[in-house]
Amino acid sequence: MATTPQTTRQENAELSLDTAALLAKEEHGVSIVGRSPWYLAWRRLRRNYVAFAFLFLFVVIVVACALAPVYAHHVAHTGPDTNHLTETVKIGNKQVPVMALNTGGHIGVTILGPTWWHAGGKFALGADGNGRDVAVRLLYGGITSLKVGIGSALVCTFLSVVLALLAGYYRGWVDWIITRFFDLIWAFPVILLAIALGSALSINGIKWGPIHVGSGSLWIPTLVISYVLIPYIGRPLRGQILSLREKEFIEAAVSQGASPLRIMFSEILPNVASSVLVFFTLIIANNILTEAALSFLGAGVQPPNASWGTLISEGQVRLSTAPWLTLVPGIAIVLTVLSLNIFGDGLRDALDPRAKVRIEH
Repeated sequence: MATTPQTTRQENAELSLDTAALLAKEEHGVSIVGRSPWYLAWRRLRRNYVAFAFLFLFVVIVVACALAPVYAHHVAHTGPDTNHLTETVKIGNKQVPVMALNTGGHIGVTILGPTWWHAGGKFALGADGNGRDVAVRLLYGGITSLKVGIGSALVCTFLSVVLALLAGYYRGWVDWIITRFFDLIWAFPVILLAIALGSALSINGIKWGPIHVGSGSLWIPTLVISYVLIPYIGRPLRGQILSLREKEFIEAAVSQGASPLRIMFSEILPNVASSVLVFFTLIIANNILTEAALSFLGAGVQPPNASWGTLISEGQVRLSTAPWLTLVPGIAIVLTVLSLNIFGDGLRDALDPRAKVRIEH
């Protein structure tokens, strides 16, 4: 947004009033209470109502997915993998089959569409090609997608921070090895590398010494996604840590005999904590998208586990006759990713130390 002369004059006037108030308090002997950067960031964030609205939307999505077992057992009265091929549903005073053979010229099966709560909570979003409740599978798929997205973001952020701290603090040959590792992963397109790793591990699983992970485990897409995205957090953090390494307070800590671990975790890490927090928020959204892409292509979450990506993959064959099978999980992905991105942008702006905040006294 462009800054007009009138806006500049108003900001200068506000700063002048604040300065005058501070001088008046100093003359009367009133103490001035300092504010920490985290408090100022919180004040900036709580004024961003759009970011808070989308944070609320994300919380609603998480709570709805977490209550999937409650909805399945007490409302829909079915499970995510339960078939209802020959059953009927009462809608009003009429019994409607969940799946019925076409009587026209086209050979095929007609599946039940969304009932919108007219069937007592059963098949609120319709049935899929196997006679399963789409609403129930959507919530259970959300649990899987959120588990993989948040879990991979935690693993990716932790490994990136550790590698960036080692590379930025020690420099030299340690920095060279870690940087080449970043460059090696960075050289491959994310989706192609994730597809290659996910396809191989989904067949054989992981067998490394005492570690044995089955081919259908959620740990496989979690570890694959966290691995391919390490340089996207590690590289910018390494640059910040290299800059901090040359600051005077680091030299003072070294001259006082502080150990490298204490300097890295007590001096450097708190100064990059705001960046890590923003990266973590944004990488969750990116990981959910990556999981959906891998699951859609068969290299991510494996059956019988359901995720938003697998739901889209299963529904694409009926896109012309039953579009809700693809649209419903697609909308869930869009809302989740959009809410995280907008909140992440608001969090980044709030943690920016250069942002102007008018302190009220």
